[in-house]
Amino acid sequence: MGILERIKEIEAEMARTQKNKATEYHLGQLKAKLAKLRTQLLEPPKGSSGGGDGFEVTKFGHGRVALIGFPSVGKSTLLTMLTGTHSEAASYEFTTLTCIPGIIHYNDTKIQLLDLPGIIEGASEGKGRGRQVIAVAKSSDLVLMVLDASKSEGHRQILTRELEAVGLRLNKRPPQIYFKRKKTGGISFNTTMPLTHIDEKLCYQILHEYKIHNAEVLFREDATVDDLIDVIEGNRKYIKCVYVYNKIDVVGIDDVDKLARQPNSLVISCNLKLNLDRLLARMWEEMGLVRVYTKPQGQQPDFTDPVVLSTDRGGCTVEDFCNHIHRSLLKDVKYVLVWGTSARHYPQHCGLSHGLQDEDVVQIVKKKVIDLLLAELVTSENICSLHTFLFFVFGLLMVVYADHTTNSCKC
Repeated sequence: MGILERIKEIEAEMARTQKNKATEYHLGQLKAKLAKLRTQLLEPPKGSSGGGDGFEVTKFGHGRVALIGFPSVGKSTLLTMLTGTHSEAASYEFTTLTCIPGIIHYNDTKIQLLDLPGIIEGASEGKGRGRQVIAVAKSSDLVLMVLDASKSEGHRQILTRELEAVGLRLNKRPPQIYFKRKKTGGISFNTTMPLTHIDEKLCYQILHEYKIHNAEVLFREDATVDDLIDVIEGNRKYIKCVYVYNKIDVVGIDDVDKLARQPNSLVISCNLKLNLDRLLARMWEEMGLVRVYTKPQGQQPDFTDPVVLSTDRGGCTVEDFCNHIHRSLLKDVKYVLVWGTSARHYPQHCGLSHGLQDEDVVQIVKKKVIDLLLAELVTSENICSLHTFLFFVFGLLMVVYADHTTNSCKC
């Protein structure tokens, strides 16, 4: 029996099993088996070289957005209108057969937009090049699920189910569960709050299904069986998703109002160019990009080329800002001056852990030679040795001599 047949058999058994206290342990084991089989389904076949007819493109810009949807919903037209990149659009399905990238220039940033081929039901099993499409979506910072406003609402559930089956968790945060494998000591089960969906016995059964007999598990929230399986698998991708309903010009105003009020949803019309500016603003908001401008000492801030940070790509602290400029900059930083909404007063002396916000201005003050010599003296293991003391005195005399020479030349 192949993997697909075993998956369908387990899904059928779960469908005909009643959900109650007596069957919750059996259903938990079935969910663990199903997750293991789906993980095996995504793995490349044994003996394959790995080279295939994929369409992954190199990351470019400050963020990546993927367009996912059924065929002929307007993904190619949307890419052409937002980026200016030509993507073939026609009245028949599966017009786009490969990944077509484009660049959106918005708020002094560059956002990469990917037009992916349309996927169908069963994409998680490899139908219609669904695995390649989903693999590209996993590398994105945001997913735009493009839907046809004139068609059935079931398309949204179908696409969400297909993405969930391959480990994509849309608009969810990672569960607060600490899990660590150990070599010995058995299974340690602890919780910081009462659990209503899982207990210690069910946790042991799921771990034994994965052949894990020594581990440490700590629940920091009232999690479910699916959350525990996601933590054990460790290959889940939590990504933000915006449901974009296109072709609102062919439905009534009541239907448009109903679609627009759904959570994480937005209505547009590529034919009439309606609400495209709001789509760009929503993309910017969901990606959480932070523009930070630099200010050299004694000069005006440079507002032409910002340093773009984000929580998903490293973080938004002063330390992340310094690492983004150069890795060796941190050891030379004495303090940082910050202007902007994150500062309490202008300017504010900040440390490396200070969180930056959009359109902040940062000036980095480096350590002087005398500070570096003092740091070398304090951190040296031979602080009382003669060599260290002489090195410090010699450096100090050189600094004083340089300052004296500079003042004499000015006079």
